Parts: sequence; C-alpha cells; structure tokens
Amino acid sequence: MLDVTTPATRPANPRFSSGPCAKIPGYNLDMLADAPLGRSHRAAIGKSKLARAIDLTREVLQVPPDYRIGIVPGSDTGAVEMAMWTMLGQRPVEMLAWESFGEGWVTDAVKQLKLDATVRKADYGRIVDFAQVDFDKDVVFTWNGTTSGVRLPNGDAIPADRAGLTICDATSAAFAMDLPFDKLDVVTFSWQKVLGGEGAHGVLILSPRAVERLESFTPDRPLPKIFRLTKGGRLIEGIFTGETINTPSMLCVEDYIVALEWAQSVGGLSGLIARSQANAKAVADFVESRDWIANLAEDPATVSCTSVCLRFTDARIKDAAAFAKAVAKRLEKEGAGFDLGAYRDAPAGLRIWCGATVETADVQTLMPWIEWAFNAEIAAQA
Repeated sequence: MLDVTTPATRPANPRFSSGPCAKIPGYNLDMLADAPLGRSHRAAIGKSKLARAIDLTREVLQVPPDYRIGIVPGSDTGAVEMAMWTMLGQRPVEMLAWESFGEGWVTDAVKQLKLDATVRKADYGRIVDFAQVDFDKDVVFTWNGTTSGVRLPNGDAIPADRAGLTICDATSAAFAMDLPFDKLDVVTFSWQKVLGGEGAHGVLILSPRAVERLESFTPDRPLPKIFRLTKGGRLIEGIFTGETINTPSMLCVEDYIVALEWAQSVGGLSGLIARSQANAKAVADFVESRDWIANLAEDPATVSCTSVCLRFTDARIKDAAAFAKAVAKRLEKEGAGFDLGAYRDAPAGLRIWCGATVETADVQTLMPWIEWAFNAEIAAQA
C-alpha cells in the first residue's frame, strides 16, 4: 500500500531552481549596503568594485595569472556568443551538444554564423565521445549540461598541444567543478548559477591563446558594439580590469562580491565543490534505494553535481510529462520545493539544483517530499 503520509518537516529553504539559484545561506539585502548606487561605473569607486569582483573571481576559481577575466553583458549567453562571433571562422570548427544549450550554440554556428561546422550530438542522458573530437579544430561545448544533468568528468581527452581553441560554456560548472584551465581557452559563466548571484551579467575568461586569436584574426562579419573585444588589432585591456563594455548594475556587482567573499569563508573552490558534491550525494543516496526513479545520466562518471536531473521509471505511469508536472506542482503547492520541473526541452522528470549555495540538510529534507508526491500522484491516477 502506498504511503501518502505527509512528511513532518519541510526544507528551510525550498528554492531549488537551476537559475536564478538559491542565494548564499543567511543572505539579506543589508549585505549590499556598500554598493555604490547612483555612482558611475567609470568613477574610481565603480571601477574599484568591478576590479574587486574580477580579482576575487581569479582567486576563488584559481584562474591562471596570465588569463584575462572580463565582466560582460547578456549573462552566459552573451559571453559565449561574444567568443563565437569574434573568434570562430579562422579554422575549422566542431560543435558538441548533449542538451538544449549546446544545441543553441550549434544553431548559432550553423544558422547564424553559417560555418561549415562538424556537429557531434548525444541524446539526453549521454555525452559525446571526446576521443572522436579533432582538437586541431576550434571546439565549442558545455562542460555541464544544465538541462540534462550530464557533465564532462574531466579534461583528459583535451590535448595540451591542440591547434584549435576550446570554447567552454561552464555556466553551471564554474565554482562547483574542477575546471582544467590549461585545457580551456575560453571559459564563460553567469554568476547567477552556483554562487546564486543576480541575472544579466556574464563572465568571459580568455587564455593567452584566445587573446592571440583575437589580435590576429578579423572575422568577415559585422560585430555589434557589445561584442567588440579589440581595437586597432589589439585587445581592449580595460574590459579585463573593470572597464565594462556597457553599464553594469553596481547592485548586482556588489551582490557578486558578497557571494565571492562567502565562497572564501567556506573554503574557496574546494569548499564549494565539496558542498555541491554533498548535495548531489544526498539525491543519489535516495535514488539508489528506490526502484521508481533514476538519474537521467546513464554513466555515473558523467552525473552532474549541480543540475541533477531525474526521471520516473515506474510502469504504472501512463503519461510521463503530465505525471512529472503533477509531482512538481504538488511539491510547490506544499512549499516543499520550488522550480523542480525538468527543462521544457528535456525528457520529463525533475531537476534538483544542488549548487554550493544550497544546504545539504534542505536536499535531504526534500527527498521524503518527492516520495510523498510520487505516491500521492500514483494513487490519484489509479
């Protein structure tokens, strides 16, 4: 008989959205009191705040000293497209996709930039075979599939002596996974993911090889002003010292600085990774002991520790999409978990954000609620 007893406790913070993500523990708006509101981002105080955000990013992410870090408009999307529009076309290109955002970069390359690209795809739950990728070409890929919960386990397949550039969308990996910067020439992310920052701003990290490409290659396409990273054949260095291309929100910058300082307080990158892994383990332990739910990722080595995607496997389920939506709706109605539905283009199921700002106790408390909602929905359709 199905147990539909309502769990006794709810997560203290039921926010499990994959973006915008949960704010840092103990967050309150008073933390932003030092934001230079009403001041120009070009004034000394504005530039110092932007420079502080860049310096903390380098420190927490352990970015090599010869890599440039810039704050750019348009969230992670803006950062990725800035790299694609300015760097691709000098040599052949391979596009790798195993979920919806990777598919979006394929569309950009093939339909918008009209590049004759080699496209390698894998179904949701799987990852492309990196052993087949030609890294003498420029290669564009996501490190972690936010909508599939499938990640690249490491950078071993990327050769150090590659001729092409590697352009990595790391938006749901940065600050939660170990990114091998020596294997990555362009890294992008949005601080609204693992650090729970506010939306609309992106971060663009460039290796010396990426800078060399920018200064030696002029693409035969129009570049919007917000995409231009060079002037007179030289990198615009100011972008990477706090002189942003367009006006940033100083409130959001302050929010990011607060999150970075919190990251330092929990042990920096290793502490952030450990927190995310503990959250993902709480989900994995639950899933492994149930026969009606499974991780969407087929290979355990590729399971994400941030965007954990689950699918229902019970034979009694007649309509997978309707069932998953009903479960997510029950959880939200009870205040037990918000924004848990799978991404609209992904297979039906649940997606639990397990980034570092989420408390493991909240993930553990959520699990009985998922079982309750599953049992209640099975009973309702019987």
